[in-house]
Amino acid sequence: MSGFAVSGVTKTFDDTPALDGIDLTVDEGEFVVLLGRSGCGKSTMLEIMAGLQPATEGTVRLADREITGPDDRIGVVFQDPSLFPWRTVARNVELGLELAGMPKAQRRTVAREHLELVGLPDAGSRYPRQLSGGMRQRVGIARALATRPEVLLMDEPFGAVDHLTRLQLQRDLLRLWSDDRRTVVFVTHDVAEALVLADRIVLLTPGPGRIARTWELTEPRPRALDDPALAALRQEIYAHIEGTQEQHAP
Repeated sequence: MSGFAVSGVTKTFDDTPALDGIDLTVDEGEFVVLLGRSGCGKSTMLEIMAGLQPATEGTVRLADREITGPDDRIGVVFQDPSLFPWRTVARNVELGLELAGMPKAQRRTVAREHLELVGLPDAGSRYPRQLSGGMRQRVGIARALATRPEVLLMDEPFGAVDHLTRLQLQRDLLRLWSDDRRTVVFVTHDVAEALVLADRIVLLTPGPGRIARTWELTEPRPRALDDPALAALRQEIYAHIEGTQEQHAP
């Protein structure tokens, strides 16, 4: 497994800066949450780390190799799992394996294993339209993990589901992460979600995105948000979010 080194990453769209001089190291096996308001550039940063769009300036390296395009060491999960409706759940999970040329019998075995891993052992023959939103997101996670990436990049993957499903998916993700300590970078605007999941929280300022502050979390998981230490940290993070918003107000 591997970690990221982000050096001086700036991104500009039509002369409008989205990111400005981001320097960030993500250690192997670390769970880092990029936190910030909508429009702070956190999703753009994730896509640059995934090789899905280039930086205007700066570099991203995974282990010893610069990221210049999609990389088979990186799995990506978006808010919309974008499952193909004409493919069964199992064949959606198999997609990356199929593109990589894996034999059909082996693909089926890997897909079945990963559906079991995300708690959907009997869903392989169903179609996406027959699944709830939370189940579809689990399929998206299974598809990303099936290619056995070294790192997992997740862009608000639980943002479109109801609150109770979101809590369950957070628990599921932590269970999966604790099994192999895969490197994870997770984007959210939800402070509570960041506190539950992260080893480290990185707060970005409103556009252009800069790193405003980072917090290391040492509390053992599972975490209770009413724990006094976490409650105090939650208020501290909200205060910093409000402070950065005021600094960037017109």
